[in-house]
Amino acid sequence: MNSTSFYMDIENNHEMGLYPKRDCVLVRGKGAVVFDDRGKVYIDCTSGHGVASIGHCSDEVIEAVISQAQRLITCSNTFYNDARSLLVEKLVRIAPAGLNRVFLCNSGAEAVEAAIKFARLTTGKTDFLCAAKSFHGRTLGALSATFNPKYREGFAPLVPGFHFVPYNKFIPLKTAVEEMQDRLAGIILEPVQGEGGVYPGDPEYFRQVRELCDEKGILLIIDEVQTGFCRTGRMFAVEHSGISPDILCLAKAMAGGLPVGAVLCSDQIRVSVGKHGTTFGGNPLVCAAASASIDFMIKSKLAEQSAEKGIYVLDRLKKIKSSKIRGIRGLGLMIGIELKEKVNPLISALMERGILVLPAGSTVLRLLPPLTIEYRQLDVVIAHISNLLS
Repeated sequence: MNSTSFYMDIENNHEMGLYPKRDCVLVRGKGAVVFDDRGKVYIDCTSGHGVASIGHCSDEVIEAVISQAQRLITCSNTFYNDARSLLVEKLVRIAPAGLNRVFLCNSGAEAVEAAIKFARLTTGKTDFLCAAKSFHGRTLGALSATFNPKYREGFAPLVPGFHFVPYNKFIPLKTAVEEMQDRLAGIILEPVQGEGGVYPGDPEYFRQVRELCDEKGILLIIDEVQTGFCRTGRMFAVEHSGISPDILCLAKAMAGGLPVGAVLCSDQIRVSVGKHGTTFGGNPLVCAAASASIDFMIKSKLAEQSAEKGIYVLDRLKKIKSSKIRGIRGLGLMIGIELKEKVNPLISALMERGILVLPAGSTVLRLLPPLTIEYRQLDVVIAHISNLLS
């Protein structure tokens, strides 16, 4: 038995079977490329679903992890800690205005769960408005805020009090707010819908929502689990609209590949001791990695790189002449190519050619490469997509 079959058999036989596995075993990565156990090289435009924004195995993160692991790996949140303190300060410093409080956790879904609890505690109200095609996670509360029926099916009853309105359309949202204002704790939105098909939000729409929340005393929760940390050409995608939320949910790209999440809150979010917590959230090892990752983003001007490379890729993609393409959209290096047919055959064909990409629904090809990807690598990706679609 070869090594590939050996590893695949173990996962196939003993994992729960929750993921649609691809036919390769990835064992190593550096920058924007990954390698399988047979030595094949792939340009990675998945970056672990948007996690490896600073590239795989960043030297800066490796150094920070090694240094911290030699000092202290875990530390209960009932004690102060130097690595945690420095990360909290850094997050507040780079955050949109007014977000002065931080809760550290382990994932995007955990961040959304905490945001839901914090909003209910602060307002004393129960309900939330969410957007059609939204995705906020798979745990029970986050799933209740997620629109797609395929994720929700089989888990009823979900958490009550979640309602959906069309994305990017202010009038339906305003009407819903007026109908349920007395019980509405918050509005939860993604600045760019990723899983829902890569739909960027209109900055004016977000400004209108912010004004409505201020007028009605409703909390605005922005989910930047995928868009945060330079992905869209700004440190945070909400900056494109010039507003600040009351609660900001973060995760994925924050710690160079290690599991982490964060909830950033304004001073009006009120929670008391013991109302929420986490064992692993804010551990020194991940905090050190996150601090190093954020320092790298700022030093390397990754937001500017993402903006410039995103414009370059969109311009090149829009020049592809293909009857199979329905539309191309994106913001920074978060890009979707919508087809008039199912996308999985294209994903498989690209993988055979050494390009890893993601779906975003059944007909949208999603590109989430590391923001450090080189232009020559982007050219290779674009050339293969063009050849396969032409």
